[in-house]
Amino acid sequence: MKKTLTLILCLVSLQIINAAPAAAAFSAALFQNSKLLNDAQRTADTTILPVVEKPASVNYQSNSLYKRRLDSIKKDIPLDYNEYVQSYIDIYMRNRDEMGQVLGLSKYYFPIYEKAFHDAGIPDEIKYLSIVESKLDPYAISRVGATGPWQFMFTTAKLYGLNMDDYVDDRRDPIQATYAAAAYLKDAYQEFGDWLMAIASYNCGKSNIERAIEKSGGATDFWTIRQYLPRETRNYVPAFIAVAYVMNYYDKHNIVPQGCSIAMKTDTVLVNKYLPLSTVSQSLKIDLSQLTILNPSYKRQIVNGTADKPRRMIIPQIDKTQYASLYDALNSTPATSPAPQTVTYAAYREPKSEKPIPSYHKVKRGETLSDIADIYGIEVQDIKVWNHLHSNKAVVGQTLKVKESADMPEEKPVATKATRSTYVTYKVKTGDTLTSIANKFDANIEKIKEWNNLKKDRLQPGMMIKINKG
Repeated sequence: MKKTLTLILCLVSLQIINAAPAAAAFSAALFQNSKLLNDAQRTADTTILPVVEKPASVNYQSNSLYKRRLDSIKKDIPLDYNEYVQSYIDIYMRNRDEMGQVLGLSKYYFPIYEKAFHDAGIPDEIKYLSIVESKLDPYAISRVGATGPWQFMFTTAKLYGLNMDDYVDDRRDPIQATYAAAAYLKDAYQEFGDWLMAIASYNCGKSNIERAIEKSGGATDFWTIRQYLPRETRNYVPAFIAVAYVMNYYDKHNIVPQGCSIAMKTDTVLVNKYLPLSTVSQSLKIDLSQLTILNPSYKRQIVNGTADKPRRMIIPQIDKTQYASLYDALNSTPATSPAPQTVTYAAYREPKSEKPIPSYHKVKRGETLSDIADIYGIEVQDIKVWNHLHSNKAVVGQTLKVKESADMPEEKPVATKATRSTYVTYKVKTGDTLTSIANKFDANIEKIKEWNNLKKDRLQPGMMIKINKG
């Protein structure tokens, strides 16, 4: 096995990839703003604004300036102006300090989003949606387990190619999560033919949009179906439009962009073995918290690359004189997976001793899924998905998987009836084939035919089919 890594070949040939638009980081200001970073905030709903119960009374003549400004920045997405949008503009303008921090972070994150959206062929304006979702915080976790800057739930993240395991959570990776979000929104637009409805579906799911369309008698625009949507979604689109306004006209409302300590110039290197970030930190004399912030997807502060699947590591741009130090760091690390280590998330959580994580847990009296998730440092949503649970109730005596890759012990868990959790449903679109659907869901064609009693390979657009998960 060659001692040098793929990354070293790049460095020696002086072809280090400049990854300023491809790295992920936070502003130091976030560390000083408990409103953004305290644990209670991250476990709550991460939408930046509260739900507006009653819209502001809008004098359209006096506020025609807002409409003209929205019209001037409108591109592919209609940025309509009404009393709901005005209510959220008012709220954003009252949160000047918070929006100033977001403006600072956007200098780093928006180039990442813009490239992903350009590659996917979707409108540039959708980048503002991440502010509504997470305030550009890769570590954001909602009260229901949605994670990362684009707030992906576990199952949806899997469907769109994101990986979550003991070492990595791609939902936190601004690059990969943005490409996944772009793919979802593009799929939604192809189904509904309207960007505002596609954006609404990102909040409440495509099935809720489909039901709202049916209740409205087949309407094809968001404002007509709005009354039939969940309350949060009714306000989600107005909040998006308000963000677009504020991010373009912040200077008209005394909102000042705050400074951002993100390393705007970075290098991207490919690592083909397990590499602790602490090793790189010591070798390059870079603060470990900086590396952790630049690489938010690595849950154990270990880049889990292999020869077959090297993984990306972002570092602040280094001088050529530091190449030798980086080379030594890369080649002094073990080539195999290390044992779990004590891990802290920079400024985000308190250090604690870490024990080897078992594969399963037997529920004790008085325990909840939340308690179990806290014990093993995982999410409630992970437990529910891995064990096909529909509720947050933990049954005493039940054996639960607490690792995605775990095999259940010989002792059988509490018997449960076969449920719909063993499959997902999918609405066939024009152009879909069994092969394309199987590839999309990593499923078996014959299993799909068996589950849906299909005698032929031909599918009809609009039909609903079951896709087996296993």
